[in-house]
Amino acid sequence: MGKVDILAIGAHPDDVELSCAGTLLKEKAAGKKIAIVDLTEGELGSRGTVQTRYQEAENAGKILGIEARHNLRLADGFFEHTKENLLLLVEQIRRFRPEIVLANAVSDRHPDHGKGAKFISDACFLAGLLKIETDFEGESQEKWRPKAVYHYIQDRHLKPDFVVDVTPYVEDKFKSIFAYETQFYKEGSEGPNTPISGKEFVEFLKGRMREFGRPIGAEFAEGYTVERIAGVNSLFDLI
Repeated sequence: MGKVDILAIGAHPDDVELSCAGTLLKEKAAGKKIAIVDLTEGELGSRGTVQTRYQEAENAGKILGIEARHNLRLADGFFEHTKENLLLLVEQIRRFRPEIVLANAVSDRHPDHGKGAKFISDACFLAGLLKIETDFEGESQEKWRPKAVYHYIQDRHLKPDFVVDVTPYVEDKFKSIFAYETQFYKEGSEGPNTPISGKEFVEFLKGRMREFGRPIGAEFAEGYTVERIAGVNSLFDLI
């Protein structure tokens, strides 16, 4: 697998689709290469199984047109900030060599999201240290540090530092979400009710995207927070 432009990372399969799929679709249409890494298999989810989640993630990835998807198989709900776990992600960052990493929300309802945000950020930093040695599939890896880490916004309302107009890509974004057939609303679907399985959750997502879009005159947008000050080449980049 060669270098990608954007590596989107989520604590669970479907985190990326729910939060930044529109952005990924937009960048894909602009010719960018994209890969996804899931930290866990989402095995604690109330609906579906690990097996169905893998198939759903594969189907969603096809809709997004990604180059590759990898699962670290850390413990859902209980993954720890350890050297061993961090090195697993460092390997993937060095494997894909992204310019930009999209990561979980810095604070959220699910504890894995905020925990994942720091975990991902720390791994991005460590991946750039020369004296940390890793190998992937038997080949030693060179250091690599992404130019930027942006955190997408999930369930909890956070004020974005910037938003991306994704209006033309909303339909395909929701196709990627609904690829997770066991997780989200589907007429006649079976399984326990969860905070994300009802039809109202779909309306919540659309409402949040409309809220983010309104200040920039867009119908739908996705929001992000930044770790450090973002620079632009021209004031006109901010229009």
